[in-house]
Amino acid sequence: MTTYTDEYMDGLRLKGDELADATVEALFGSGQVARFNTLMRWFTTSGQALPEGLPDAASDYLRATATPPEWVDWGVMERARQFFIDNDVHISTALSFAAMPACYLIPHGAALLSATHSLDYPSRRMAETGQFTVYLMRPDAFEAGGRFLPAAQKVRLLHASIRRHLRQEGRWAEPVPICQEDMLGALMMFSVQVLDALHRLGVHMTSEGAEAYYYAWRVVGTILGCDPATIPPDLRAAREFSDRYMTRHMGPSPEGAHLTRQLIEMYEEVVPGTVLDPVVPALIRFLIGDTAADWLEVPRSGWDSVAKVAPAVLGVLERFEDRGPWASQLSDRVGRLVATLELSSLTRGRVMHYAIPEELKRDFGVPSGAGRWTPPPPVDPW
Repeated sequence: MTTYTDEYMDGLRLKGDELADATVEALFGSGQVARFNTLMRWFTTSGQALPEGLPDAASDYLRATATPPEWVDWGVMERARQFFIDNDVHISTALSFAAMPACYLIPHGAALLSATHSLDYPSRRMAETGQFTVYLMRPDAFEAGGRFLPAAQKVRLLHASIRRHLRQEGRWAEPVPICQEDMLGALMMFSVQVLDALHRLGVHMTSEGAEAYYYAWRVVGTILGCDPATIPPDLRAAREFSDRYMTRHMGPSPEGAHLTRQLIEMYEEVVPGTVLDPVVPALIRFLIGDTAADWLEVPRSGWDSVAKVAPAVLGVLERFEDRGPWASQLSDRVGRLVATLELSSLTRGRVMHYAIPEELKRDFGVPSGAGRWTPPPPVDPW
């Protein structure tokens, strides 16, 4: 079993994604990025014929990444999908109020989001994340007509284009932006840390369901360009990697606080009226803890204590589900409706397209690690 030492983690910081990086370099070198983005707007489903006129490098890349890994266990993937259906509202909550703030707790990650305009458009970032997860958990995710694989192919090129820009313009203090360590770290935020947030919310989960959910994200990591040999093989190893990654990099930053403020304001706009506005920061504080919330300058209010009753409320709802199949089906349908409405409010009913940015913000700077807090030894919540 891999031991996640500093030496091991430092090695991951030197690696990018060779296939995607070479493809992006070829596209920029031939001056065909804008044309590629235009053509790719019409390439949205698996099995769809590639657009005519694609550069050779793009066509080769799309064909090479058009199928999932051969080792995928489709039985486990189906269990992951059922887990998602059973917990879709809870997972959406965990993604929004735990996983996204966790991204902002990494200073260089928050700075990178700033460089890609996400400081100005937080709703787009959330909409892309939500849409991507929904695509993943659909029954046809990996079949002809599914939307997940084309979305993943575009995200992988998006990451490669950001690496290229920051390297060429000397705007990154380390050798590789969006390196393998950071890619794996993000994978942990959307898998392990979502499961931990569900645990804090009091959601009833089986070990099998949680492992299946993590397995699905292992598949996603491979598709997005993570080296399969470095992806933690199970939930236990994933939690060890996640704890190590966060311990190495957690810290306050102006960008992280700004991103969090915009996230809170965005969700306050989604919720009608103003009476329930304090619920949003209270829920974030409950899910990520006071130290992290203070870093991100999450405001305190009297609702902080109220948010702590969330597990009890969810316990009542889950006892309702246990009353019979009819109650479980009703709860699932209501959950899907709420999750759909939440995603629709972020996307404004549109499909989010993942394009290669040709320019990044000029005022980008990586904050120093001074003042970084070292968290106490992690406690396994399972």
